[in-house]
Amino acid sequence: MIVSDLVVYPVKGCGGYSVASSAVEPTGLRGDRMMMLVDDDGVFLSQRKVPEMAALRPSLVDSALSIGGESFPVVVDGPRVPVVVHVWHGTGIDQGDAAAAYFSDALGKSVRLVRTPPDIHRETTGETTGVIGYADGNALLVLSLSSLDGLNERVLERGGEPVPMNRFRPNVVVSGWPEPHTEDRVRRAAIGDVELAYAKDCVRCAVPMVDQETGVKNGPEPIRSLATYRRSPDGGVTFGMKAQVVRTGVINVGDKVDVLEWRD
Repeated sequence: MIVSDLVVYPVKGCGGYSVASSAVEPTGLRGDRMMMLVDDDGVFLSQRKVPEMAALRPSLVDSALSIGGESFPVVVDGPRVPVVVHVWHGTGIDQGDAAAAYFSDALGKSVRLVRTPPDIHRETTGETTGVIGYADGNALLVLSLSSLDGLNERVLERGGEPVPMNRFRPNVVVSGWPEPHTEDRVRRAAIGDVELAYAKDCVRCAVPMVDQETGVKNGPEPIRSLATYRRSPDGGVTFGMKAQVVRTGVINVGDKVDVLEWRD
């Protein structure tokens, strides 16, 4: 069982990019979802309502956010502006007019780009708790290739087209587990010098129906097929394991995944 992919999403809701190695901080992979786009009221944008965000692929290069041939210096600290992520009300550091103009033009609506302030302390819920930046709920999303293969078998049986892993926007992709959804049973795991612990199953929304290359909603798969066999007791459709960081360090693609504790 090894790490086959590591994906960082520098701007919440926008496209991610694979890295060969990443420092892992209490909030997750370094730089992951520490920025987000907000509307004029400070409310976060996501692919649920703005699927076009998927086609925007920013990356972190040195101390700047790079996208579409443009580069915007990351403003680490400064005046706070109020922001909202679901039910959480906090603050962000506005990243300036140039970045706001770029993303507003790209999405055809007025938005601002904000970054987490250095003193942010946003606590999570779940079996293992911790802290996060602007992520929806937990620091990391872990998925296995076998889970995707099992899902795509069902999609094909229903006459649909198989979906790629990026539909689910994982941070850590694991290969080598023969049984689908083995990640659901992991309670603690060591990867490199990092230790992760289970927080909760990931309940999926409509985002996996968005083509992550084009930013176009292309349902009803994979949610239609998932709903036939991955219903949680409260009716949600689950796919993937949300984790919190209990020991920081570095994760590399190719690192062995050692499970320290399994669910009873």
